[in-house]
Amino acid sequence: MKIIACIKQVPDSEAKVKAENGQVSWGDAPLVINPFDEYAVEGALQQKEASGGTVTALCIGPESAKEALKHALAMGADDAVLVSDPALTSLDTVGAARLLAAAINKIGGADMVVFGRQTLDDGSGITAAQTARVLGWPMLGLAGQIKVADGSASSPQGIQVERVIEEGRQIVSAKLPAVISVVQSIGEPRYPSFMGIRKASKAVIPVWPLSDIGLSAPAPITSRLELVTPPSRNVTCEIITGESPAEIADKLADKILAEKVL
Repeated sequence: MKIIACIKQVPDSEAKVKAENGQVSWGDAPLVINPFDEYAVEGALQQKEASGGTVTALCIGPESAKEALKHALAMGADDAVLVSDPALTSLDTVGAARLLAAAINKIGGADMVVFGRQTLDDGSGITAAQTARVLGWPMLGLAGQIKVADGSASSPQGIQVERVIEEGRQIVSAKLPAVISVVQSIGEPRYPSFMGIRKASKAVIPVWPLSDIGLSAPAPITSRLELVTPPSRNVTCEIITGESPAEIADKLADKILAEKVL
């Protein structure tokens, strides 16, 4: 089985977001693998261990995104691919889905593509479904468990997942190839092993420009025109004191009535 885990490099979760010139700025926050995508890698590795095959980590981003891919390699992924091009200055989820689908087709032979439930920076949670639509594959979202059924000449290989939704659990199935997004109950992401870290540090990760996947930079359908910082609020605090709780309560009631709260 050939499995592709789609990941993204995002600012660290401790980063403070601020608005600069009407746009989002993460400042000098360190960049890491998207925490939800660690679960995608974990889910992919579980299926590799259960059914055999390989796991390829796939990412769109700048040169620095190789570090996120190396994290996936250290966890146990077999290889990694980075899609990077100077023309990719503004990319929305629709454009990302088109690029990912083109890269997946270039890799070829994939049986399963695994995403995390959402990204930490934009958090839309729809890229997996959009990628499935471009590929023309079934989409199984919010998977907490994954089971692959053996195929035969008369019955293609299929997949069954247990979806974790607000109403409870839901069992759905589809034929492979398929796109899956996973949630945390898929299992705690494994720590990179010492040998995995050494392997990742020596890995040569291919970088595919847009010309390699046969696309030009997609024009964004949605864009952020301006980000306005909420106005600051001046809040004053008054401590009400008294000789007894009853006196404090009376003063508080008078204050509430005077301020016309009630």
